[in-house]
Amino acid sequence: MDSNFVDYVKICCRSGKGGAGSIHLHRSKLTAKGGPDGGDGGRGGHIIVRGNKQFWTLIHLKYRKHVIASPGENGGSARMKGAQGKDEILDVPLGTIVKDAETGEIEHEVTEDGQEIIITPGGRGGLGNDHFKSSTQQTPRFAQPGEPGREEWKILELKVLADVGLVGFPNAGKSTLLSVVSAAKPEIANYPFTTLVPNLGIVQYRDYKSFVMADIPGIIEGAHEGKGIGLRFLRHIERNSTLLFMVPADSTDIIKEYKILINELDQFNPELLHKKRILAISKCDMLDDELLAEMKKDINKRFKEKKTVPVHFISAQTGQGITELKDELWKQLNVQDDNAFDY
Repeated sequence: MDSNFVDYVKICCRSGKGGAGSIHLHRSKLTAKGGPDGGDGGRGGHIIVRGNKQFWTLIHLKYRKHVIASPGENGGSARMKGAQGKDEILDVPLGTIVKDAETGEIEHEVTEDGQEIIITPGGRGGLGNDHFKSSTQQTPRFAQPGEPGREEWKILELKVLADVGLVGFPNAGKSTLLSVVSAAKPEIANYPFTTLVPNLGIVQYRDYKSFVMADIPGIIEGAHEGKGIGLRFLRHIERNSTLLFMVPADSTDIIKEYKILINELDQFNPELLHKKRILAISKCDMLDDELLAEMKKDINKRFKEKKTVPVHFISAQTGQGITELKDELWKQLNVQDDNAFDY
C-alpha cells in the first residue's frame, strides 16, 4: 500500500488560554494617585485548518497527535493590551472535513484554497481594571482573568475532490483508463485490489480544457457493510459530480454487475444515486465485431436506464471509444440539470 496517502487522522486540539487583564493604577512624576489604566489580556491562540491545493494527503498530521496553541499574554499598564497567543495553522487538502471525535458530527469542511476555519477557538483575554471604573468605583482593584483554552479531539477526513469518479469492481480497468487519458501513473496489474488508494489524474480535453478524474479503489458486493476495502473509500465518491461506472466486457453479466454497484452506493448514501452517470464497457478489444454487436443489442434490450445513462464501449489498450467517452464526460460535467434521475 502507498503509505504516503493518509485520509484519516485523529488529533487533540488544545487552544491557548486568554491572558489576564491588568490591575494597575496610573502613576507618574506629575500624578501621585491616578486612575485605573490596566490593559486587557491577549486572546489565546486558535487552532485553525487552512485549505492548501498543494496538499493531497493528511500524512503530515499522521504522527502529530497533539496540536497546542500559545496562551495570550497578560495586559500591562497604560492600557497596554497583552499580545495574542500564536495560532496553530494546519494546512489540509481541499475536500477535508472536520468532525467532533465524540459525536461524529461534521463541523466544518474545507473546499477552497486559502480558506481558513477556526476549529478550536482560543480563550478570550480578560478585561483590565480600566473597564470597571465608574462614578462610585473610581479605583477598582480587580480585573478579569483570561478565559481558559479548550481541549477537544477532532477527526480530519479527506474526501477526494474530483469531477469524475471511476466506480467499478476490482480489475475493471479503471487504473488503465486513468493512465491513458491523463498523466497519472497508477499501479496496474491483473489482480484484484491493485489500487489501494485513490489516484487523481488531470484529463486534457479540447481547446486546452481539462477536468479531474479519480480512480477510486475497487468496490465489492457488501462494501457498504465493510467488506473488502470499499467502505473506506466510498466517501471519496461523494465529492464527484459525475460517476463513470466501469464493467469489463468479459463480465458474466454486465447489467447485473452494474446493478450491484448501484446497490452498494444506495446502501452507503442514497444521495449518490442522484449524480450524473455514465456506463463504460471496458476491455472491448477482447471482442470481435460480431460479439460486440451482439453485446450492444443485449444491453440495449435489457438496460432500463439507457435514456438517462449513456453507454460507451471502450478499450484503453487500443483507444477504441476513448475520444467519444471524453466528449460525453465533458458534456455531462457541463449539464446544469442535477436531477437527471428520479428515484
